[in-house]
Amino acid sequence: MKAFYKNNNGLIAVQEWFPNCWINIECPTEAEKTYLLDELQIPEAFYNDIEDIDERPRIEIENGWYLIIMRIPVKSNDVKLPFHTIPVGIVFKGEVCVTLSFHKTEMLTDFVTYTQKKGIDIKDNFDLVLRLLLSSSVWYLKYLKQVNQKIRLAEDNLEKSIKNEELQALLQIEKCLVFFMTSLKGNDILLHRIKNIKSQRVNFDFDLLEDVEIELRQAQETTNIYSDILTGTMDAYASVISNNMNNIMKQMTSISIILMIPTVIASFYGMNVPNTLQNNPFGLLIVLFFSIVLSALGVFLFKRKRWF
Repeated sequence: MKAFYKNNNGLIAVQEWFPNCWINIECPTEAEKTYLLDELQIPEAFYNDIEDIDERPRIEIENGWYLIIMRIPVKSNDVKLPFHTIPVGIVFKGEVCVTLSFHKTEMLTDFVTYTQKKGIDIKDNFDLVLRLLLSSSVWYLKYLKQVNQKIRLAEDNLEKSIKNEELQALLQIEKCLVFFMTSLKGNDILLHRIKNIKSQRVNFDFDLLEDVEIELRQAQETTNIYSDILTGTMDAYASVISNNMNNIMKQMTSISIILMIPTVIASFYGMNVPNTLQNNPFGLLIVLFFSIVLSALGVFLFKRKRWF
């Protein structure tokens, strides 16, 4: 889907391209690919790099074209991975500025709405990049709140019963946090490289740069905190499972020992050798009585020692 936006106290949608407007393309079709490569003359290598789902955040310059790739968070329909990150490319040169994503995202639509509400005018292409980085950090924090809710839900389920499903849910959340952590580190490196572009230093809005750094750092720290909490939770439940297994093994061992008492007695009196009870009409009852008494005594002693 292709959309054009112009600056007018916020980003306003227009029907066609004109110099210095912003072109946003999500999930490009073949016609839109032709438009980018043939009409706008964007380097094909840039297009292919953005298409790679595993592309890392970076900045690259080729024949006057700037390519800036950042990673933004998205909500997934995959229950095994509720959140992950995707690359978004900003390609610009002169009067042309394009953002390209091969996945549908909530962030870019929300970004346009936010600029309209706040009446934000975007000065230049680097100002757009910084504001998109700021918006992505805010969305990381938004999704991290949802991740925290999922952690609490999984913990509540684990307190009721420890099942493989609850542990797998924690593993899925941990995977999401790993994606977030890696992407945020990449965006942080990207921000520092943008700040170090000598030709643009005088044009940067330093208040905006500070806001981006603060939000990015907060998103990183929050991700690290949740990751540490999740790791501690999983370690704690692993210990609980281990302790439960040890208790079960103790109980099984105790039961085996108690059942062994009548077996030993029956074995002695079942041998084909003379004993004092072979002619006694109550011999079987006497053996059963002593077996039951000794077994009950064994149960009493085990309970007293709290082995059950």
